[in-house]
Amino acid sequence: MAERSTAAVDVADNSGDQPLAADAAKATADGVDTQNGRAADEPMPEKDGERRSAATAAAPELHSGHKLARRYRLEECVTRLDGFSSWRAMDEKLRRAVGVHLLPADHPRARTVLAAARSSALLGDPRFVQVLDAVEENDLVYVVHEWLPDATELTAVLAANTLEPHEAYQLVSQVSQAMAAAHREGLAHLRLTPSAILRTSTGQYRIRGLAVNAALRGITSDTPQRADTEAIGALLYAALTQRWPYENDAYGLRGLPKGVGLLAPDQVRAGVHRGLGELAMRALANDGATASRQEPACTTPEELAKAVAAMPRIKPPEPAFTAPPEYQHTTYQQGSYGRPAPVGMTTAPINVPMPPPPPLQSRTGRALKWGVAALLIAALGLGSWQLADALLDRNKQSGTENTQPQQQGPAPEKKEPAPLAIKDAKEYFPDGNPQNAPDVGKTYDGSPTSYWRTKSFDEGPALQIKDGVGIVYDLGSAHEVSAASIALKYGGDHTTLALYAVDSLQPKGKVESMKKIAGTTAKDTTVNLTAETPVKTRYVLLWLTALPSAPYDDFSKAGYKQGITDVKFKG
Repeated sequence: MAERSTAAVDVADNSGDQPLAADAAKATADGVDTQNGRAADEPMPEKDGERRSAATAAAPELHSGHKLARRYRLEECVTRLDGFSSWRAMDEKLRRAVGVHLLPADHPRARTVLAAARSSALLGDPRFVQVLDAVEENDLVYVVHEWLPDATELTAVLAANTLEPHEAYQLVSQVSQAMAAAHREGLAHLRLTPSAILRTSTGQYRIRGLAVNAALRGITSDTPQRADTEAIGALLYAALTQRWPYENDAYGLRGLPKGVGLLAPDQVRAGVHRGLGELAMRALANDGATASRQEPACTTPEELAKAVAAMPRIKPPEPAFTAPPEYQHTTYQQGSYGRPAPVGMTTAPINVPMPPPPPLQSRTGRALKWGVAALLIAALGLGSWQLADALLDRNKQSGTENTQPQQQGPAPEKKEPAPLAIKDAKEYFPDGNPQNAPDVGKTYDGSPTSYWRTKSFDEGPALQIKDGVGIVYDLGSAHEVSAASIALKYGGDHTTLALYAVDSLQPKGKVESMKKIAGTTAKDTTVNLTAETPVKTRYVLLWLTALPSAPYDDFSKAGYKQGITDVKFKG
């Protein structure tokens, strides 16, 4: 059965002298490729059946400050090429940065780009930069995607140095597994360059431009799995050697010497990890190269992911400890005492003065100490005798008087917790990957039928690729929070959740460092939490770390997921 690159992008022949990745160029911030002082998003060298004819429509003449759908404010144009433009923009509704691709509605590739973006959005895999919106409006077609300001392109990482073996292992493992999952859904990338790989601050790798980048540039392939596998091999080769595995320079990396063919990584750079070098050759063997151990070539991301999993696991490097500063000698120790004199130098005798005796060690001092001690013992005895006499007199008086028991007033009534109104809420996603931010308000609108829901995860119940998912609620002012009731959409398995007191709607730092109010693990759809001690706070974080297994419903695939229909606080 012939492979297909995306559900919306036609495919064509990808055969040629060099693989697709060989003609790509260096990338910068969020989709801007530069090489030799020009935009590398310019038309790539043509190959039969690989790229459609250049678009004739001009890029929309927009400017910074223009708003799309009264929501996305364009801020900076980062690419203008082939009739389309890419922008960094601000989502004024959710107050976050986003990326936007723009092209005229009559552009020859407009329909293909829309279909590719919508197919990519349906995948919902957090290992890919998510497509947030794909719209045709006012003679414009625009695609909105995530913008990760804390992520670093692989281009910039490789410009500094090669990756150490454990980091290169993580790169090829995560990228191959992600692309295998995409191909199982009929989606291909076809433009897996170093600029398409982002490394987050937590060390995870994210892939951007799935299907969309190829559709924007009219790139297709009859063998998309082979093309993506070869591109992953090129990424691993570059990570190990800091060289591009073809003769042309690309992405700020020098190519291989001309006329010698594809060299094994350990022939290009000393000290390359043998297993990873052989893995890169097996992925690049699609174009005629041979792996050093004559192992079969990897022709699909699935085969490459299995080959990575079969390798012995590479341990991370030991943490480097800085040596303590050299011991600083005191002035006395820095003298000539205890040190051999230099050759030919005589040492003069040192007259060390005799130190005075410690205080109170003389005959007069000892007499003074004994006198003070005797006075203290006498004073202590006199004070004890007077205290005992006073207590005896008081006991006699109390024995003769008729005392009336003191009447105690009524015990104060225990105050019942009162409901606390929720003024605002915002989804909390420290890893930069939201779940369903626009529906946060449905968790406290009073309707039992509306809800906010997480994405569906393949592994669980405990979340594997995230620390957790959650929502921060604003109570308007500081209150003593003592209890909460939470209505969930799914029961079964178990749901682990907890409440934390935080400092704002966008708290900083790790969840473990925040003040915990209460927590539990539940199997029902109704959860009641009660704090041992009420905590005074204005902002409360509801944090979920484990989700139950639930079937397909409402366009959400089966997997580990949870929904929140109603949240109420008391204090």
